[in-house]
Amino acid sequence: MKEFAQTINAPDYPPREKHPTIFKAFDSLQSGECMQLINDHDPRPLQYQFMMEREEQFTWEYLEEGPDTWRVAIGKK
Repeated sequence: MKEFAQTINAPDYPPREKHPTIFKAFDSLQSGECMQLINDHDPRPLQYQFMMEREEQFTWEYLEEGPDTWRVAIGKK
C-alpha cells in the first residue's frame, strides 16, 4: 500500500475550491511524494488540467474507479 503525504476528499470542498485546493496540496509535495485524491466521480477533467498546468511534473494512477468512489494517487516527479 502506498504512503500518502496528503489525502484530499474532494466532496468535502465547495466546487470552486476543489481544484485550487488540490493544486495547492500537490505543489506542497516534495519530489517523489504522492497524494491521494478521493472523489465521487471520475476526475478526468482534473487530469487534463494537470497536463496543461503541471506538464511533466506529475504521475497519475487510478487506485479505484467507481462507480461511487474514485481514488487517484497523484505523485510529484
